[in-house]
Amino acid sequence: MKLLDILEFSKDASKDKRKQMDYRFFLILSGVEFLIGILGNVFIGLVLCSECVKNQKTSLFDFILTGLAISRISQLLVFFVESLIIGLEPQVFAIFKLAKPIALLWRISNHLTTWLVTCLSIFYLLKIAHFSHSLFFWLKWRMNSVILVILAFSLVFLILDILLLETFNDLFWNLINEGNLTLVESKTHYIKSESLLSFSYFIPIVLSLLSLFFLFRSLVKHTRNLHLNFMGSRDFSTKAHKRAMKMVTSFLLLIMVHFLFTQLANWMFHRFLDNKFTKFIMLALYVFPSGHSFMLILGNNQLRQIALKVLKHLKSSLKRQNPLAL
Repeated sequence: MKLLDILEFSKDASKDKRKQMDYRFFLILSGVEFLIGILGNVFIGLVLCSECVKNQKTSLFDFILTGLAISRISQLLVFFVESLIIGLEPQVFAIFKLAKPIALLWRISNHLTTWLVTCLSIFYLLKIAHFSHSLFFWLKWRMNSVILVILAFSLVFLILDILLLETFNDLFWNLINEGNLTLVESKTHYIKSESLLSFSYFIPIVLSLLSLFFLFRSLVKHTRNLHLNFMGSRDFSTKAHKRAMKMVTSFLLLIMVHFLFTQLANWMFHRFLDNKFTKFIMLALYVFPSGHSFMLILGNNQLRQIALKVLKHLKSSLKRQNPLAL
């Protein structure tokens, strides 16, 4: 019996050691992704804010990008706090008073980020596309007002979203306290409510899909006109169309993946929190706020040139400090 007890104890000790190694590896990866995303978004915010101070004015495009950088920084902070909780104290999610503000911050940051990128897609459409329809001319002429109205509507949707989330959370918590709902049933209802609230993503995704569709139609029409006039296809408008389509397509791909993993996270956090797949989902959620910021830097001439200058300056300073590195 003593030998069996020793073997069981050694098995438990090895399991705990392996579990601790998994947690450390998860926290290291989360920290790396968090730092990469913070660097990209802070860079965008600093460059645009410095340009605004220098020029004493800001454009609509810079305003959208600055707001997007700020919302993504907050989104990354929420993700990193959740990663720390999963890696250190996953039982925190079972405490309603702590889980409630985390869920609220999660929804606010996701909502603002999604709608701001949608505004960016619509901006590309109205700025670059060419259509002869009077409605498009009217929208193009009032582009700033259109974007601001969309932002205002997104804030209205955000308020409704928060109110619904608060109502669902309070209702389920009261039912649990009164004993009318078991913990398993409450989790099931919570997941259903999260699925219902996820329809708030439907409108911005549809708007971005429409922007991509009309950009593609405008590009096809523009290319056809160039061929009819025996002109080359490498003009500024064609390049602008293709660049805008790449940016909108990259956003749509990333937001689809992000939406899928967000829904999986809502389900996994309430059922299998201490699970390897849950950690993988959490790591995948960093891709959208981190990856898309670098896509924006590479797709914008001003941000790309400043980034290259910063990298050259860092490289030269490193060479001065370490002459043997030459």
